[in-house]
Amino acid sequence: MNTSKFALFVDLENCGAKVATLQSVLEKVKMRGDILLGKVYGYTDRYSDLKEVLLSNTFTVVPSLRHGISQKNNADILLVLDALEVAFTNPLIDSFCIVSGDSDYTPLVGRLKSMGKFVLGISRSEAASNIFINACNEFQFLENVAPRSSGKASGKKKPAADKEPLDLQELNKLLCGILEEQTDKDELYASELKGILLRLRPDFNEKDFGCATFFKLLDQLVKKYGSLRIRNDNFNVMVGLALTGKESAPSLTKDNWVSILADQLQRYKDDGFDRINPSILKADLQASFPDFSEKALGFKRFSDLLKALEKEKLVKVELDEQKSMLIQVLGKE
Repeated sequence: MNTSKFALFVDLENCGAKVATLQSVLEKVKMRGDILLGKVYGYTDRYSDLKEVLLSNTFTVVPSLRHGISQKNNADILLVLDALEVAFTNPLIDSFCIVSGDSDYTPLVGRLKSMGKFVLGISRSEAASNIFINACNEFQFLENVAPRSSGKASGKKKPAADKEPLDLQELNKLLCGILEEQTDKDELYASELKGILLRLRPDFNEKDFGCATFFKLLDQLVKKYGSLRIRNDNFNVMVGLALTGKESAPSLTKDNWVSILADQLQRYKDDGFDRINPSILKADLQASFPDFSEKALGFKRFSDLLKALEKEKLVKVELDEQKSMLIQVLGKE
């Protein structure tokens, strides 16, 4: 199994520069391959919370030296030059991840693809250019990559870089997350799954869970939680998600939908996303409420539901420069 080798380039201003968000971007890329090189652009002292994450992932930091109005363009040009240099001089790297949605990067994406490189783009929905989105081999909105806050007050949060040791339940959840990311295959070789797990958690060891082998640990997870399945295929162990039906999910009704959406919108705001693409909200609703339908709530289209939220003063519907719809999250009064 060939593993993709990534170069990761991050525009800190675009990604919001939160520890948890950057950690989630790293995990998203590590699920796809090894990160051989990482660079962040626009670093200043106000991003000092990121130091541990940057150092532990061996990032090169390009500082932001403010002078004149062309500072942002300078950072963009540096990113393009560095990416092209890596593409021409490092034959080990076959994949690039660019965390910025600026359309100025579209020629760079085109050049990388012409060299046979895979390009993953990640950006905040309010900053993402349709041209950049369509140019990438794969694109994800940062709001979908970033962790969702629980919405519960829990005192002072621990930095995402300070990871606690995995317990059995967290390990099961992480393995399920890895398998859910494999959109092109239903199963992974156990050795391949363990390789991805080690990229995410280099300190993982099955012996910490009292198991002599990874297979025995997987068997324990299958018996305890039932969310994974394992089978033997010509002496190879294959791992996939269990094919059992999901537990009954809650439903959105005409009585509760406003309060539920208000809570969801507040979580976006708490996570630092003041504007989002409507498709993100709808996808999250469908994930939490599989039977969700705007028609069941009395609306012909999702845009009608957004207008109702606007009347509730929870959102403001806007159009960006590309005439794409964005939701400005106003939050609860």
